Amino acid sequence: MVRQTTSLLLASILASLATATGPLPLVIWHGLGDTFDNPGLQSVAELYSSIYPGAATHIIRLAEDGGGDRKASYFGSLPGELEDVCEQLGSNPNLTSTAAPHGFHALGFSQGGLFMRGYVESCDSPKIHTLVTFGSPHNGISEFVKCKPTDWVCHAAFGFLNSNKWSGWVQQNIVPAQYYRHPSPEEMEKYLESSGFLADINNEREEKKSAYKDHLGDMEGGLVLYKFDNDEVIIPKESVWFAEVLDDGKVTWLTDRVMYKEDWLGLKKLNEAGKIKFLKTAGPHMHITDDLLKEVFTKYLWQPSGVVAKEIDSTVHSERLASLAEPYRGLTSEEGIIEQTRPAIRVQN
Repeated sequence: MVRQTTSLLLASILASLATATGPLPLVIWHGLGDTFDNPGLQSVAELYSSIYPGAATHIIRLAEDGGGDRKASYFGSLPGELEDVCEQLGSNPNLTSTAAPHGFHALGFSQGGLFMRGYVESCDSPKIHTLVTFGSPHNGISEFVKCKPTDWVCHAAFGFLNSNKWSGWVQQNIVPAQYYRHPSPEEMEKYLESSGFLADINNEREEKKSAYKDHLGDMEGGLVLYKFDNDEVIIPKESVWFAEVLDDGKVTWLTDRVMYKEDWLGLKKLNEAGKIKFLKTAGPHMHITDDLLKEVFTKYLWQPSGVVAKEIDSTVHSERLASLAEPYRGLTSEEGIIEQTRPAIRVQN
């Protein structure tokens, strides 16, 4: 019996060592109006596992079917949804068995990137090594886009939102309202008092949560923050870099803000260690190409020694990746129809 127990223990240790030298898993969280079964998201996962054979991938879902998952991107309590995701990831053996000691990588698209950061701060088990966000409103949005004429889920959500965005019910049930943040003094007072998510996760209230700062500041790989130059969905688009934009257009960049100088979130610690990358890509919201993803996967997502990126023909994913922008096609801002035609040209700061 002792010999059998010893053999099982040795096998477990060897399996753990073998797993630890494999590629890190990848977790993906989609944006507003999207679904876990979007072919574009499937292509993102397939592209990663093609470059790193054997890599596990997981696309976060908040319902059993695409329709329910899309509805959950509009309706729900974000703290509650984060608890569900924490349980979802914690029960995934592909993540828990390979998470030690380096964790998994994560991609967050649009609002999904903000929520993935919320996961790091409020849950963080299993841990994220590197978080890459594309067009994610880390400093909130100060304006709402208009729904497509026939998108009744969107119209229902925004109908409640526009009636009283600071009511307790709206802040607990309408997702975009929970990261609304307008910098005017009057709105900021209401925001700090009533925000159902962002004011908390950005540690902006008087009582700071040290765990948020510790979890984010201790990320091994840090943050990679992509801004779309022609983004008209995230208003202001500089929010994706934690910047503050006033009504007159004046921009206060992250490093000049009090939240950075006093390090409410651990961002100063990350940045001084070279672990925040502020990047941009030309094009509208969620216009993502296979070349851009290949660059992200091979340049910014660290892998253990011995894991080598495989050379592949990624163009087979191009058509399906275009569907990542589909939920945002035809949305309108105050300036009119959002364009979805410009090519993605990557420019690094």
